[in-house]
Amino acid sequence: MSRAAVLPPDATKRENTRTDYTSLLFGGLVSAAALGVVLYFADLGKLVSAMQAADYRLILLGGVTTLCWLVVRSYLWHALLRKKAGVGALFWTVNTGYLLNNLLPFRLGELGRAYLVSRKAPVKFWEAVSSIFIERILDLIFAASLLLAILPFVVGAAREATVAVSTIALVVLVFVILYWMARNPAQVEGWFVRMAKHWPWLSKAGRQAVASGLHGLSVLTDPVFFFSAIAWAFVNWLVALVQYYVLLRAFFPQGEWLWSSFTLAVAALGIAAPSSPAAVGVFEAAVVGALSAFGLDVSTALAMAFTAHLIQIVVTGVLGAIGLVKDGQSLGDLYRRVGSLRRRSQEPLESSDPPAG
Repeated sequence: MSRAAVLPPDATKRENTRTDYTSLLFGGLVSAAALGVVLYFADLGKLVSAMQAADYRLILLGGVTTLCWLVVRSYLWHALLRKKAGVGALFWTVNTGYLLNNLLPFRLGELGRAYLVSRKAPVKFWEAVSSIFIERILDLIFAASLLLAILPFVVGAAREATVAVSTIALVVLVFVILYWMARNPAQVEGWFVRMAKHWPWLSKAGRQAVASGLHGLSVLTDPVFFFSAIAWAFVNWLVALVQYYVLLRAFFPQGEWLWSSFTLAVAALGIAAPSSPAAVGVFEAAVVGALSAFGLDVSTALAMAFTAHLIQIVVTGVLGAIGLVKDGQSLGDLYRRVGSLRRRSQEPLESSDPPAG
């Protein structure tokens, strides 16, 4: 019997709170350490000079490509949800999710956008969560594959090769498991029912959540929508490659596609690590570390990292705020709702969907 099953509700809540504080503290320490390392090796004077000497026309173009990336991202989610929600609505919801991720801990933006899309489209909350999970797995596959493809051209990247191979092996295994679950929903639900007999806190509502989640995974068994999602994910990464190349050239006029490709792959894998909201410090360390592999100046690389990060935060922040207004939501209210959803995902569920109203 699990420990949560024998703890009283108040004790379970206190235990979850302690876990939250521990996770938050650990993520903050990781971010602080990463930022401290890159600042230690950087020269503040060179950093300021690099910011002043940057080509701001290319930085502006980098902002435009970020916007394009977000549009394509919306089409990717549109395919994973099997067109149950309009692309326009998903665009604002995606940006709201990034806004929440940039401001709040525990990547609550993922639950936030799942909650929002469940309010304005015929998509259940756990179905939306499943689609976001698949989206993140696709990101890992593309990041690790890109890294493996360019590693032969990068000197001294044996450690990154190990990370890439391990990542691909893990995500392929997860994909196989998810595909099997999507193909055998009745058997999975049957296992859940049998487990619920031994763990009483797995309520009927929990079974409904499982059913919704499995329905979201069923896109893996639909060749039309799944390959459409793969195609949009491919385009999404092409746009990201252009974005990183443009920003690289803004600070390194001699920049090459190899440098920007390697930086994108390393950054994508790096921000998966625990960190503070917006991956502060971790993103910068990943970008600087990747560019340092080519012998580039650390201070100028850090200037590029700061700029790329700021563009992402500003663009998604403005668009996410507009999305909040369009959805009639306030940041505080949405934070309370997604925080409640996160706690309910750790405790006995009372409902299969988020509370209405």
